[in-house]
Amino acid sequence: MNQNGSTLGRLGSIAKTILLLIYALFALFPLLWMLILSFKPDNEMFTTTFFFTPTLSNFQAVFSKSDFLGTLWNNLVVSCLAVALSLIVGVPAAYALGRFDFKGKEDIAFTFLSFKFAPEILVIIPLYLIYQQLHLIDSIVGLIWVYQLISLPLLIWILRGFFEDLSKDMEAAAQLDGYSWWQVFFKMLLPLVKPGLVAAGLLCFIFCWNSFTFALLLGGGHTQTSTVSMTQFLASDTVHYGWVAAAALICALPEIILALLIQKHLVRGLSFGAVKG
Repeated sequence: MNQNGSTLGRLGSIAKTILLLIYALFALFPLLWMLILSFKPDNEMFTTTFFFTPTLSNFQAVFSKSDFLGTLWNNLVVSCLAVALSLIVGVPAAYALGRFDFKGKEDIAFTFLSFKFAPEILVIIPLYLIYQQLHLIDSIVGLIWVYQLISLPLLIWILRGFFEDLSKDMEAAAQLDGYSWWQVFFKMLLPLVKPGLVAAGLLCFIFCWNSFTFALLLGGGHTQTSTVSMTQFLASDTVHYGWVAAAALICALPEIILALLIQKHLVRGLSFGAVKG
């Protein structure tokens, strides 16, 4: 009986592992296919699938035929500064929505979230007219400002849940011990919500990094981002699939590397369990 049970348990574990591997292959296949296309020469793009002569010509074309490094730098600067500004503004807002009860709190929170629901194409015309009046078109400041529409609502809603999970008794006990509100906030609360800060910051960075509509219509030659720069490889008469795949792979690398570096912070820490206990 025990032997049969252990055999069934091993078979179940093997089946679960196989299913997880199949799902992982399915989920990662777009990245794998993009990697394959980026190393394929043009003359083998449609004639072979997995067996071909690898080449670096697609990457050479991406960097030689455009200022792709410059557009990557623009994208990095705008995304990082937009996320940093969102953290400065969004952390106090999330704390207020998560810790205090006041009239209209849920309405304010839903208003923030509704900014995320609105399609970018819906607000681009009024934003374009405002930017024209303020002379912010094709400027780094203008792109950072508009990227707040992408990152700030998401950040506030994520961090609000983390602040709500913290016990108010710990905060009150620290103030009774003589700590000021600022000391409690920076030395106790922020370290406890560090996993939330990292997760929210990474998600906001990904959304900002991948933004296309705002960068296309509100940017320009001086502030062109890599997501917009890739469109130059899509000609009216032909598409250089290898060049597009190489550019897309290069654009995806910062997000992949950043996610791998901070993956241990993307899950809530043990401190949340300690607080709830």
